[in-house]
Amino acid sequence: MQQNAHMAAAAGRPRSPAPPGTSIAFVHAHPDDEALLTAGTMARANAEGLRVILIVATDGEAGLTSAEHLPHLRLMRQAELAESADILGVHRLEQLGYPDSGLHGEHPQGLAHVASEQVARGIADILDDEGVDILVGYDPSGGYGHPDHLQVHRSTRIAARLATRRPKLFEATLPREPIAAAVHAAARLRLTPADFDPASFDTAWTPRRQITHRVGVHRYLPAKRAALRAHASQARADGSIRTLAALTRLPGPLAGLLLGTEYYCAVHDSLPASSPSTWPTRSSAS
Repeated sequence: MQQNAHMAAAAGRPRSPAPPGTSIAFVHAHPDDEALLTAGTMARANAEGLRVILIVATDGEAGLTSAEHLPHLRLMRQAELAESADILGVHRLEQLGYPDSGLHGEHPQGLAHVASEQVARGIADILDDEGVDILVGYDPSGGYGHPDHLQVHRSTRIAARLATRRPKLFEATLPREPIAAAVHAAARLRLTPADFDPASFDTAWTPRRQITHRVGVHRYLPAKRAALRAHASQARADGSIRTLAALTRLPGPLAGLLLGTEYYCAVHDSLPASSPSTWPTRSSAS
């Protein structure tokens, strides 16, 4: 508990009420996606006085994990998400409760198989309740193409149009080129499974030239790494260490290099003719 209190302070707490017109909502597919993609921005937004809303679409029950966690994975991931949200200074956490579709959409009741308009309506209701100014979804590739991520991309764009007060829409992403290069290098060194196709990452994420906003979050790396550690069920799967665990173990300088910037694309056709000033700005690099 003492560590959680310390990390909450690092994220900018205790929190004072944010002034009107400064709310930002992040929509994520699974518990732990918020820690991987936008944790630093969330902590920074809270520290700078914005009201932070986190919407998570699925229960994460199909996530890769160790066999010991399988019987109670859904409840475990809910608790992990709540801890992560507390560390990052989230003011409101909403879980839409859809089943996880699985990496290949193999679960027919999962989020990926629900009508996008239905998912969007649930998101838009929260946006209207909060009067959200800024909305964050996923890029068109769904990052690495997970079907639930693609659904979040579609549904969040629809929700931005359904909301009574049209928010400014940004989409969380990563620069494509360095990730694709690293994946191809790993494949050449035979560090990937034999059936893995590195070419699948040639269209993942977003080309660097298309990224519009880079948010510097070096100051909030302690909170970001604590949020990653909160998702302990996703650190191992059948004895293998997953990406989330590897990121928490990076030495300081390398952590700053790989985790110190978060990336977004502005979706300009979502912007109303007149709207409050945007956050983050293009020059957000401190």
